[in-house]
Amino acid sequence: MIGLKSTLNCIDNSGALIVECVNILKQKVNNGWGSVGDEIVCVVKRARPVSSATQASVTAVKVRRGDVRRAVIVRTRKAVRRPDGRIIRFDDNAAVLLNNKREMLGTRIGGVVSADLRMKGWGKIVSLAPKAI
Repeated sequence: MIGLKSTLNCIDNSGALIVECVNILKQKVNNGWGSVGDEIVCVVKRARPVSSATQASVTAVKVRRGDVRRAVIVRTRKAVRRPDGRIIRFDDNAAVLLNNKREMLGTRIGGVVSADLRMKGWGKIVSLAPKAI
């Protein structure tokens, strides 16, 4: 359950390390709480440092500290119950940054994601992740 001011790890290679949720973009059915697969608006709190040599390259860092971006939640510490009775819970909260067209900002994902993303229309994220649980 991700709410206002929640911090999440950013697990793609967009350049952000830690983001802070400022809004949950969805129907207000769960009283403003977001879970796996929900889209949020976030602020980049910590980003990878940019050196002058890599600034002009193709793999340059795409975000800076203070940037306001959209993201999708891929892991939560709050336990989620699956229809078959299993309960899935992760060690941290994590997100993947998006652009305005709802496409991934990075090209790689560096961690495990929830398999529930595929049912919510985020199959591209699941396919790029090393493992989906």
